This record gives sequence, structure tokens and C-alpha cells, in this order.
Amino acid sequence: MENTNPITEKYHFKNDYDDYTEHNAKPHIENKSISAQSQIASRLNFKWDSTLKELQHWSSSDYSVYTGTSGVGLLLLKKAPDDKRNLRNIRKKYFQLEHLKNRCITFLCGDAGPLSIAAVISHKLEDQKIFDFCIKRLTAFLKVVKNTSSDLPNEYLYGRTGYLYALLFVNKHVSPPPFSGAVIRSVITTILSCGENLARHLKMEKECPLMFEWHESKYLGAAHGISGIIYLLLQAKEYLLEGELNDLIKPTIAYLTTLRFPTGNFPSSIGPGKKDKYVQWCHGAPGFLYMYCAAYRVFGDQLYIYNALKCADIIWWRGLLKKGYSLCHGVAGNAYCFLELFQTTKEEKHLYRAIKFAEYCLDYTEQREECTPDRPMSLFEGISGPMYLLLDIQDPMNAKFPGFTL
Repeated sequence: MENTNPITEKYHFKNDYDDYTEHNAKPHIENKSISAQSQIASRLNFKWDSTLKELQHWSSSDYSVYTGTSGVGLLLLKKAPDDKRNLRNIRKKYFQLEHLKNRCITFLCGDAGPLSIAAVISHKLEDQKIFDFCIKRLTAFLKVVKNTSSDLPNEYLYGRTGYLYALLFVNKHVSPPPFSGAVIRSVITTILSCGENLARHLKMEKECPLMFEWHESKYLGAAHGISGIIYLLLQAKEYLLEGELNDLIKPTIAYLTTLRFPTGNFPSSIGPGKKDKYVQWCHGAPGFLYMYCAAYRVFGDQLYIYNALKCADIIWWRGLLKKGYSLCHGVAGNAYCFLELFQTTKEEKHLYRAIKFAEYCLDYTEQREECTPDRPMSLFEGISGPMYLLLDIQDPMNAKFPGFTL
């Protein structure tokens, strides 16, 4: 049943798409993948060419994955990941390592993103000198990351979890992996220690053993909050102890579930008077859907799927956002939620919903947004994000939200 609320309607357009039935899905899906006759498949090359034309003359002094050149480089890598000439050109143009300033240590918003992607490219090119340079620079961040007395947060965009993602990203794409299990464990134990310390300080450790803050607010969403932190920790399950999974992470998820609004959505942070407003990757149900899917894969409890499905329904009804088509706070980011649920359940309904949101991005016009993005070419705020989705959804069982899903 559609969820309508005059307060929330200011944030999203009405979803007029027909929901899933086998009949509705037939023109779009074939053998659990995108039909060659679907809009997304048939118009992909034209959309890629037009996007490439827009990106051709773009340049920026922002080198981040989130809003800068490294994010566009990541998109171009998605299109041609193994062409060595293409790899050299991308590294030269989009990963200008000499300009990095060590100001932030995360994958999405800091130096760790460009360094880790450049390390993977250099490994493919067998360029040992630049590869070693990137690994050395990434390793140098460990000192500040492991310092629990610093004011470094733990969240994805600017904190330890964003750094952990960078290490895991390199290890996934480079063989043998350059970062040892001991290094990964040291980052994880620091994150867990920070979470336990804050929970004790707030006297909530019995109901919620882990708690985190960013700018003195206890955020809950994927970008700045605890659902994103838990999601990555669960993706790194091989580095976690059984006691950490069962005594810290599992009860924390149970506590977070109690914060859900009757609609199925979640507040952006903990505190009195929080309103049911945002349904986007950075805040609200999308981050929780990822957390529940990862929890199901780790613990095998069907309750996590039930909770993920409740998140999916609110994303379906309120996910066509007036903020635009971006990954961070737009329709493309919400489409990835359905792909995550499709990969977890193998149920065609979720692929169908992802396809409809991707079609929305394909047919996107500026009349469908409140304002033009500040970085209209970028991966997380601009056209590169929806284009990444349109490429990724061609192989839906292997699609990965960039910079978030390993």
C-alpha cells in the first residue's frame, strides 16, 4: 500500500510506476537480468556517449571520489576496467596524486580514495613504483586512525570506516593483498573500541553496546551514521571475532530497529522530536536496508529480511526524490538498495524496482529537481552517479554501490 504523508511529500515525487507483477516485469527482465529489449539496455550506448561528451571538458581542483575527479575516474574505469591504454590515461588525468594534501583519510572524501584506486590501476599496469607509493601513503594514515584520543570520527565520509573501506578495496582488487589481517584488525578494533566507549559514556551499553557520533550528533544513516558503520563491519566479517558479532553488533542492530517509524523509515539521528523526512542513501531507510541485508548474510535470521523488506517498501514509495538523481541523496542511490536486496533474496521483484528507478534516471530532466547540483559532473552529486548505475545494472547480481559495497 502506498505511503502518503503531506509532510514527506515535499521531499519526493509521487511514484506512478506500476509495482511488480510477473506481467509488468516481462518486458524488462529475462533470466534474472536486464532484457536486451528494455529501455536501459537499448539506450545505454547513447546515454554513455552523451555523458562522456559532458565530461570531456570538465576539470576540477577537487580530487575526491565523492565530488571530484577520482569519482569520474572510477566511472571511466567501470566502462573499461582492463584496457591498459585507457588505464594510463585515466590515472594521468583523474588521479593527480601529487596534489593530495593528507587532509582527510577516507575513501569517498579524502586522500585514501584516490590513493587506493590509483594503487589498483598501478597494479594492473604492473607499475610497481606508483603502486608502492600509494600503499606507503595509505599505510601512513594508520597512526592517526588508531589514535582514539584524536577527534577523528568513525563514519564513512570523513572517518575511520571510510579508511577501512579503502584498505579492503585495495585488498579485494590486488593479489596478493598488500594490507595484512593484523592491519585490518587494528582498524576494526579501534572502531569497536570507540563505539563501546561512547555507549558506556552515554550509559546505554546494555541496550546498545556500540554508539557513534559525528559533530556531536548520533547519526543513524549510511553516510555519517551507525548503519553504515555496521554495514562495513559485517562486510569484513572474516576479520571479526564471534564475540564481537554476537555481543556487540547483533544487539546494536536490535536496538536500532526499535527506532523505526511506523512507516518503516528511520530518523536521521537519535534525539527527541525527530521527523520522518529523509529516504536517501545518506539518511533514513536506505542505509538500514544495507545493514539488514548484510546481517542476514552473516547471521541467517529471517527477521533481518523482514526488516529489509519494510525499508524497501518505503524506498519504493518515497524514493523518487526532489533533490535529484544522485547517488548520495537521489534516485540512483535508492535504486542500489533494490539491487542489494535482489542479490540477497534473488527475488525478481527487487530487480524490477531497481530497473524502474534506473529508468527514471535515464529519462531524467532538470524539472525533476529542486536545484542544480553544486558539482553536476561528480559521482555522488552529479551525472556520473546515475551513469555508473546504468552500467552496473547490466549485471545486476554483481552491481556494487561505489565506495560503499565491496
